[in-house]
Amino acid sequence: MILLVAVILLALAFDVTNGFHDSANSIAALVATGAARPGAALALAATCHAAGPLLLGTAIADTVGGVVAVRPEQVLTAVTAALVAAITWNLGTLWLGLPSSSSHALVGGLAGASAATAGVSAIHWGGFDQGRVTGVVGVLVGLAVSPLLGFGAALLMGLAARRLLRRARRRVNRLLRGGEWFTAAALAFAHGANDAQKTMGVITLLLVSTGHLALFAVPLWVKLAAAASLTIGTSLGGWRIVRTVGRGIYRLRPLDGLVSQTSSAVVILGGAAVGAPVSTTHVVASSVVGIGAGRRRRHVHWPVVREIASAWVVTLPGTALIAAGFVTVGRCAA
Repeated sequence: MILLVAVILLALAFDVTNGFHDSANSIAALVATGAARPGAALALAATCHAAGPLLLGTAIADTVGGVVAVRPEQVLTAVTAALVAAITWNLGTLWLGLPSSSSHALVGGLAGASAATAGVSAIHWGGFDQGRVTGVVGVLVGLAVSPLLGFGAALLMGLAARRLLRRARRRVNRLLRGGEWFTAAALAFAHGANDAQKTMGVITLLLVSTGHLALFAVPLWVKLAAAASLTIGTSLGGWRIVRTVGRGIYRLRPLDGLVSQTSSAVVILGGAAVGAPVSTTHVVASSVVGIGAGRRRRHVHWPVVREIASAWVVTLPGTALIAAGFVTVGRCAA
């Protein structure tokens, strides 16, 4: 029982790192365009993050919980290694100021830990089932497609918005900054609905494997704990990543911020609806790239984009190897 509580606390610690690592997703544009001060932006994001996982169901939790197919007595070991790997990755990329995906990190850690614990056959590869994604394949599809959707949606919405406002005067920026508050709230809500569910899935998997739950159904206390942990993490901020997303890729204007937040929220909420744990970080970053590419391509800081893309590619195999290494070291130490 003590070990189970310790691993649940570790899962909530991952949720905290997820919060301060990914808080940039919902406040970077709001702060970068001058629509809100950092403290007010964080308060808005924290409130909406808490509401997301409580109101939008548990489809993503079901998907994440279905990645691991090891025997019940092996679940604690595999999940512990996966969480340690994901937390390590989150802290490392935060220190570097590099936006990377907590979703990639967690799924990669689960896959690597499962393979090291019980072989490759212990990974539930899955795919699609009745319109929902399942297993690692379904997760990978969501993680691969969502940044492209974020880029395309922001590019098209940005072109349309600039055309509609081509005769507008500069004072329209005051209205746009006000609108950013609503779109930032929607984005934070979407982020909470997507990201907190990953921790819910892990904790529920632990409870089922140890016999504390008969069926994979997320208890209310798990929802509340995951939402609270994500909110705590968000309140701590992640200012290096805020600077990278808000100014390092492309210097956002009020209209750009409004479009980026709107397109990102639509894509992320779509992922939550079909149970696909998309990368909030990469959806938001790719939307900023889409806006910059549609306005002034040469003003996009492409070296920063390449760094983010490299992290996108490396995160999942990197955390898989770290988690597998922790399992191997633990086995040798035992």
